[in-house]
Amino acid sequence: MLSEQEFQKKADAALESLYSRLAQAAGDYDFDVDMNAGALTVEFEDPRERFVVSPNAPVRQIWVSAHVQSFKFDWSAERGEFTLPATGQSLAEMMAEAIRKRIPEFQLD
Repeated sequence: MLSEQEFQKKADAALESLYSRLAQAAGDYDFDVDMNAGALTVEFEDPRERFVVSPNAPVRQIWVSAHVQSFKFDWSAERGEFTLPATGQSLAEMMAEAIRKRIPEFQLD
């Protein structure tokens, strides 16, 4: 298991990278993205919905709340990224898929 300091460093880097990619895409699609106090939010209007991505240091996971579901990502040393243990899906892949449920043409570069 990662130390808390290692986890925080990797989680911060993962969220900053995801935020940067989503912020670039937000202008082309109809959603807002924000990063505040270590948590990333993606907000949609009509109908109103919010996705929240936040680190959970005690269990060394990144938690995502989207579409009335929660997803818990573990660090994969093999892949060098946070992944869903059950599917191997990366954080960025899962977020892109979740956004596509709202915006079918969405692509995350």
